[in-house]
Amino acid sequence: MARKQAISNSPRELRPPGMKSTQASQSLATVSSVRLVDLPIITDRRGSLSFAEYGDRLPFVPKRYFVVFDVPASEVRGAHAHKTTEQFLVCVKASVSIVVDDGRNSEEVTLSSAAAGLYIPPNIWATQQNYSQDAVLLVLSSDAYDPEEYIKDYDEFRNAGASR
Repeated sequence: MARKQAISNSPRELRPPGMKSTQASQSLATVSSVRLVDLPIITDRRGSLSFAEYGDRLPFVPKRYFVVFDVPASEVRGAHAHKTTEQFLVCVKASVSIVVDDGRNSEEVTLSSAAAGLYIPPNIWATQQNYSQDAVLLVLSSDAYDPEEYIKDYDEFRNAGASR
């Protein structure tokens, strides 16, 4: 059974609930290589801005980005692992749940604010689900698209994990 963690912030909050002001990231309880990263929000009369910089909160230099949106609530995206690619996910609008699995443990995180990003290292099975109607998910990737980089069969993923 997946453990659940929800991050829900109004744009004026500076960090996810429960994070100390000096803490930039925290490992998940059961899938410890995945990290929930605190992203600053700057708000003034012109609106709000969230950011991450390499070396501070962003653990890699992105070589690709993609945006996932207009996903029907009943659809599931992802459902694969990467051999060497790292990803950083930010739900910039509305909400989406991400289930991460290291082959032994799984945990569900709901992102619903640009004040939090989810770092997913290689060899983690990730599934995005429960997209709200107007959800927009930004995904930063450490590598360009390579179909050979994907592990799309869960049994293959589990077997590869046993040999790691």
